[in-house]
Amino acid sequence: MKVIAITNQKGGVGKTTTSVNLAAALAEKKSRILLVDIDPQGSATSVLDSKENENPSIYSALIGEKAAAELVIPTRIKNLSLIPSNLDLAGAEIEVARMDDHMMRLRTCFEGLRKQSLFDYILLDCPPSLGILMSNALAAADEILVPIQCEYYALEGLGLLMEVTDRIRASGANPTLSISGLLLTMFDGRTNLNPAVEKEVRGHFQDVVYKSVIPRTVRFAEAPSHGKTIFEHDPHGSGTLAYRKLAKEFLDRQKQGMAFVNKTGQ
Repeated sequence: MKVIAITNQKGGVGKTTTSVNLAAALAEKKSRILLVDIDPQGSATSVLDSKENENPSIYSALIGEKAAAELVIPTRIKNLSLIPSNLDLAGAEIEVARMDDHMMRLRTCFEGLRKQSLFDYILLDCPPSLGILMSNALAAADEILVPIQCEYYALEGLGLLMEVTDRIRASGANPTLSISGLLLTMFDGRTNLNPAVEKEVRGHFQDVVYKSVIPRTVRFAEAPSHGKTIFEHDPHGSGTLAYRKLAKEFLDRQKQGMAFVNKTGQ
């Protein structure tokens, strides 16, 4: 079982869209997936949990009230389970920070799940910040996947995220943390800017960047408003095809053992 943190400290880059739809795409390929929503906004939860705010969230595990395995709920999508978020999670930044092992709370939560081997991958939908929840996600993850919007401003936060990742490794909290890839999102080939950004990112980060690119389409905005994944909302659209391609590439990389520890820091 591998834990993948899907994260970017900058908001609006397609992080939750990627978390939900990559999870659905991998489940479609018969991987056993657990999506953990650790963003207090709960956007992923609103798509996958029909009883939103009625189920306990990962907050209960972070503060030691329940085991993570007790919080897992099935979704309507075969092979895809969820640990939801709710408003209680907003208080975790303060409460968890007061605990002696505050950096390791989420990692400890997942120990039981690792032993049970119920899932092939745990995907973490992280908050767009560098606070205690993000730090816990990086300490708990085996790898991180970073969605990057195809605009120059979207690259600004990447260096800071890599610095935090380096600190997590150096602190001993997670010395083997690696980068599973950078994912270009919201791509519009009709503009001059997006292809230029893609060329620059690929030139600098090379193999770290996924070959798959997620296009800009209004369907991604429509789908969560209907409480649906892109697969349910637009089964044959460009967004659905892109996430199917990404899922295949993701699994291929996992089989090949591709991970990048220092390359992004060059």
